[in-house]
Amino acid sequence: MEAKHPQCEGTRHPVVFLGAGPGDPELITLKGRRLLDTADIVVYAGSLVNPELLNGIKAVCHDSAALDLKEIMGLLVDGYAAGLRVVRLHTGDPSIYGAIREQMQWLDRMQIPYEVVPGVSSAFAAAAALKKELTVPEITQTVILTRQAGRTPVPERESLHRLAQAQATMCIFLSVSMIRSVVEELTLGGYPLHTPVAVVERASWPDEQILHGTLADIAGQVEGSNIKKTAMIVVGPALADGITTASKLYAHNFSHEYR
Repeated sequence: MEAKHPQCEGTRHPVVFLGAGPGDPELITLKGRRLLDTADIVVYAGSLVNPELLNGIKAVCHDSAALDLKEIMGLLVDGYAAGLRVVRLHTGDPSIYGAIREQMQWLDRMQIPYEVVPGVSSAFAAAAALKKELTVPEITQTVILTRQAGRTPVPERESLHRLAQAQATMCIFLSVSMIRSVVEELTLGGYPLHTPVAVVERASWPDEQILHGTLADIAGQVEGSNIKKTAMIVVGPALADGITTASKLYAHNFSHEYR
């Protein structure tokens, strides 16, 4: 799309919305690393972004934690208008709770081009930390990414007790501070109290912390810990130890077509 911002002259580069990954600076994509290294302006999502990602880059960096949407967009638009390479750096993957929709709509209104570069979600970093496969044949083939209602409301049809009826694996974002209500909703929806659950705080960071338990005891564990905010709740039968069900993918009677 050809930009029509009145201040734009000369070479222009699309604004980039970039997923920084879950925390470990080596878990950013190769493309993401290149874009950071060549950027002129980086607007990053506060303390949720590992500062090691910004070490040594030539860009002018702006912490967006204290900025409102208008201020953030002013930095992006002005950088674009000046012909600079602008990166808006979000944590994890920007498509999940990244609040990029309103930023993209703003750029759409101004006819400023942009691209989105994915990152590793904290949901998958948590699964890696747990050394668990979230889908298990004959147990569950579905993963639900969701959150408990808080300051941001959740449609009733997507409430935890309704989603829990699927008995799938659930990765619950932004909800550990409400762990009691999370457990109540999940059990109301049909998960038995013995359902395995894990809480992973700051997955892939050096100070990563993991709690293992069941719906019967995880709330007490969280409340007895120093885990407050940046944690993923993972729940479901796929987390159980001792599952012996195997995938048929590598079965001796499967042809290469299925691999």
